[in-house]
Amino acid sequence: MTGKILILTAIDNELSKARAPEGVEVIYTGVGKVNAASAATLALLVLRPSLVINYGTAGKINANLRGLVEVANVLQRDMIAEPLAPRGRTPFSPELDRLSSSRDGVICGTGDSFVTATDPWLVANNVDIVDMELFAIAHVCQRHSIPWRAFKFITDDANDFAAEHWTANVADGQDLFWDAVKNLAAQ
Repeated sequence: MTGKILILTAIDNELSKARAPEGVEVIYTGVGKVNAASAATLALLVLRPSLVINYGTAGKINANLRGLVEVANVLQRDMIAEPLAPRGRTPFSPELDRLSSSRDGVICGTGDSFVTATDPWLVANNVDIVDMELFAIAHVCQRHSIPWRAFKFITDDANDFAAEHWTANVADGQDLFWDAVKNLAAQ
C-alpha cells in the first residue's frame, strides 16, 4: 500500500496510537456518528490520506462471529424517519443507504445507541455486528472519494451484559488489528 493510511477510532481505550507503524496516522474521533463525521471530515481535508481504516469494537448480532472481522457493508440502524423514508434511509438524501468497502466481510449497523437487546430489524436486514461510528466515517469517505476499510473487534453479544463485556474486552483486539494493518502496509 502506498500513500498515507489514516486510522479513525473512537477512543484511546480501543487502540493505542503509539503502536502505529511508520506512515500510519491514528485519530480519535469520539463516540457516535456526529463526532465521527466531524473528525473524519477534518482529518480527510488536512491529511489527504490514500486510505481510511476505521477500527473499533462491536457487539455481535450473528452468534457465529468472534475476534476481528472486516466489514463489507454498513447501514444506519437508527435512521428512523418514517413515514418520510423507510428505516435505515435518510429522507431526501441522494446517497446510498448501504455503503460498501468493496471487500468481503460482515454487515455492520451503525447507530447512536449501545445495543443491549434483540432488534428484529437488524435480523431482517442481515446485520452481523453493531457499532456507533462506521456509517458516518464511510459516508464522509464516499463524499470525498477516499477508499475505506473497517475492522471491528467483537467485544460483546449486544445483550443485557453488553456494557459489562465491552468494558472488559475493549482493548483486546489491538494485537489482531495491528497485525492486519502491517499486512496492508506491506502490500
